[in-house]
Amino acid sequence: MADTRKLLILPGDGIGPEVMREARRILDWLDRKRGIHFELEDDLVGGASIDARGTPLSDGTLALARDADAILFGAVGGPAWEKLGFDKRPEIAILGLRRELGLFANLRPAKVYDPLVSASTLKPEVVRGLDIMIVRESTGGIYFGEPRGIETLPDGQRRGVNTEVYTTSEIERVGRVAFNLAQGRTKRVASVEKSNVMESGLVWRQVMTALRDAEFPDVELTHVLADNCAMQLVRAPKQFDVVVTTNLFGDLLSDLAGQLTGSLGMLPSATLGAVRPDGGRHALYEPIHGSAPDIAGRGAANPLAQILSLAMLLRYSFELTAEAALIEAAVVRVLANGLRTADIMAPGAARVGTGVMGEAVLRELDKVPQ
Repeated sequence: MADTRKLLILPGDGIGPEVMREARRILDWLDRKRGIHFELEDDLVGGASIDARGTPLSDGTLALARDADAILFGAVGGPAWEKLGFDKRPEIAILGLRRELGLFANLRPAKVYDPLVSASTLKPEVVRGLDIMIVRESTGGIYFGEPRGIETLPDGQRRGVNTEVYTTSEIERVGRVAFNLAQGRTKRVASVEKSNVMESGLVWRQVMTALRDAEFPDVELTHVLADNCAMQLVRAPKQFDVVVTTNLFGDLLSDLAGQLTGSLGMLPSATLGAVRPDGGRHALYEPIHGSAPDIAGRGAANPLAQILSLAMLLRYSFELTAEAALIEAAVVRVLANGLRTADIMAPGAARVGTGVMGEAVLRELDKVPQ
């Protein structure tokens, strides 16, 4: 665990600053009540950075990110920047941070909390107790492969090109993250690709098998084709525990699994880099709900995914597992008490806004014996 605990706070756009405000209150509580201090640095990213600096990710922000022990990220994007060129969009900031910091393993938990079972569109018996961890490779594959681009052919047609490519080392490093996570859970990993029609998928399957056999013989490994995995997530999602997959398939399947829980507003994520010799690693934590510009500024956003992202930060970057568990338990108690933001509203529940929901989590934390 780092001695300095340097955090870079990047609220971003839309509802990002609103939900980040509630996470900052949790950080203040940890300082006051648990004696856990963080050195905080705030900066601009995404559309806010475009407006102020002309770029979604400035060199100064990137320097701060490299110096931080962890990054707590809000959300980027919105209609104000939709007409900008492809390389100027706010979302480029996320890709830039992943690439420059080597954030190759995206952890996307999909967990159904008991008070929210009815929020899922699937039957309660299908999703009750669901707890899946999707590990998505996030610096390779079709989003970063070369060649890529848009060209005009001699006959005047335009052609867009993206390349799906993976090397042994890229697959092994994300595989190790998945297998290590599985050893702390149920020792089951499902590796997802399209080896029946893609050479890169076949290499992925072969490397995952060899890695399991050589380093993780106690973990059960199954191979699942991506299209079948999508079907099985809807049919019987609890058959999965840890799922490891490529950048593209992870992007799709993690959103699908997330919706099983009833609301993207409840789902955190972590994106981890390689462990350095000093034991630290670059890492970025963010809710997956996006900037939601349609409700920005109205105080209606659900801050729980941002707060749960902070809990993941405590667990994975600083080994503060007890504090992470306290925050997660406080969130569950708030839900059990019947408080809901609009995205998870249910009959008989009390509808509240962003600030009230954050305050409710703090009240639950205050009940913890100090």
